[in-house]
Amino acid sequence: MSRSEQPSRRTVLTAAVAAAMAGGAGAVPAAAAAGTRAAAADPARAGARQVDNRAWTTYTDWRSGAAKGTRAVAGARPGLVIGAPIGLADYTDPHTGTTATWEYATWTSPVHRLTVPSTEAVASWNAHTPGGTWLQVELKGTYSDGTDTPWYVMGRWAAGDQDIKRTSVDDQTDDKSTIWTDTFAIDDPATGLRLTSYRLRLTLYRKPGTKKTPTVWRLGAMGSDVPDRFTVPASTPGLAQELIVPRYSQEIHIGQYPEYDNGGEAWCSPTSSQMIIEYWGGRLTEEQLAWVDPSFADPQVCHAARFTYDYQYAGCGNWPFNAAYAATFKDLQGVVTRLGSLTDLETLIAAGIPAITSQSFLKEELTGAGYGTAGHLMNVIGFTAEGDVIANDPASPSNAEVRRVYRRREFENIWLRTKRYNASGKVVSGTGGVCYLYFPARLSVRQHVALATVGVR
Repeated sequence: MSRSEQPSRRTVLTAAVAAAMAGGAGAVPAAAAAGTRAAAADPARAGARQVDNRAWTTYTDWRSGAAKGTRAVAGARPGLVIGAPIGLADYTDPHTGTTATWEYATWTSPVHRLTVPSTEAVASWNAHTPGGTWLQVELKGTYSDGTDTPWYVMGRWAAGDQDIKRTSVDDQTDDKSTIWTDTFAIDDPATGLRLTSYRLRLTLYRKPGTKKTPTVWRLGAMGSDVPDRFTVPASTPGLAQELIVPRYSQEIHIGQYPEYDNGGEAWCSPTSSQMIIEYWGGRLTEEQLAWVDPSFADPQVCHAARFTYDYQYAGCGNWPFNAAYAATFKDLQGVVTRLGSLTDLETLIAAGIPAITSQSFLKEELTGAGYGTAGHLMNVIGFTAEGDVIANDPASPSNAEVRRVYRRREFENIWLRTKRYNASGKVVSGTGGVCYLYFPARLSVRQHVALATVGVR
């Protein structure tokens, strides 16, 4: 997102917040994160009951679903592939107008009953899609009134951009819920209506007559529900540690490749993603970067922008698309979730896992940032001895200036709140603790425990 105080692309959600406030109803909620520690031990961990994460990753998981033409594959990283396609389907790409015919096969997950009846849900996936293949992820849920949602498309995705243009799908609603880019949201949470369960459906596509197939290693969703809040409880500092993460500025890319959301000024999400990917050892080859103008510094940031770009959203900030991009690097996983406190982040940092956080704020609300934003991603890489947040903030003039220290109380509030006032004094939405987590496919015991503690498995 841009670092300027401009309207967010999630303007409809923001408008819904304002309308709800004007009418006395609840605003559009976001969520805090799951965790396994007792919330009573720290008031800021009350969000532990407000997020439900479920992911299908094991051979047993893939065998448990309803397969039509797909099959599970075992091994060090179990997955799902096309076995015998069940038919042909035409797809007209809305961004190119090109119609092509594809073989396809499907897999539908078992019903997952949410431990947290939810107002929002975000799906994420990790997959390999060689040239000539792509995939679609859908969600179908049941409401607390016993009725069902339609099958909602949560994303049409390929790692490349030659076969289809990866895209979210607008204008999906049943007058009870709506898909806003990458997020399922109950239209009026004040009615008490919630999503109580869901299934996910994968459709895998390939060019007819080939043996190529997508391979999906991880598929899941985060459901969440938190009360409206302008402020959150203060957490108690508990860690002084800093991870050594590469530093990249989005600002040095201003004007480069404007076809991808007007160039680097809006590339906070892919820039943040590339920093964490390289922290875990992910590297792009000269061949992969050959398309980038050789005069541009840090060509991998341009690459990340191109290959996270959502052609419908017209930006690089689609949350699941960033997680899926990270997982195209060898032995790396990516998940979109919500966390409940800076204590959760301390738990992850202690295990060597940095996080990419999403927040919105006025210039005066985050000392030292020097800007205001309607939506911005940055990396949390550690904590000072005083408990302040050490961040790699891509909205910095140069790579050398990316490392920042932000006041703990200010940072946790702008990140975890669900409502805020913008520069015009209007009530708008906050992300409620959204973050991306990237981590190895093969976890150490310490990493596994840390992720489980914050509700990710």
